[in-house]
Amino acid sequence: MTTYHKFSDEAVSNAIDAAKTDMSLRAADVGGHVRGEMQLLAECISVTVEDNKICIDLPLGLGKHCISIPVNVPNGTAAQACLKICTTFGIPTGVEVSVIVAGMTIVSQKFGKC
Repeated sequence: MTTYHKFSDEAVSNAIDAAKTDMSLRAADVGGHVRGEMQLLAECISVTVEDNKICIDLPLGLGKHCISIPVNVPNGTAAQACLKICTTFGIPTGVEVSVIVAGMTIVSQKFGKC
């Protein structure tokens, strides 16, 4: 049975709140040029490579997905999955998940608009 790792709802909410706060501060800066796009790290969680993949349950209604891991990473390897929330003007538009093994990012995948 596939294990789907889940990120903390609180960490996701905190990242979105930070994006909204940042956009409010930028809007108050009348002379500034605001692009409005941000990526904020929500959190990193511990995961384990299973069948050359990491499976995650994404926030924001983006569903459950498995990310393929290079074959030179053995099953059972401890890793981290880090979630960034992508926003435009403080509104979440997607996520990016990076998988880190032994301090090196081995794969990143974007879901939604990032």
